[in-house]
Amino acid sequence: MSYKCSRCKRDVELDEYGGVRCPYCGHRVLLKERAPDVKDVPVE
Repeated sequence: MSYKCSRCKRDVELDEYGGVRCPYCGHRVLLKERAPDVKDVPVE
């Protein structure tokens, strides 16, 4: 699953044993990448 570090803005791939830290800067806040598609919600 792809995440982005909130400090250095690099893409981070986490494996199941890697922990939750950026391997480049050590920051612990990672942002989940969102899908580029936009959902259309009907309004009644």
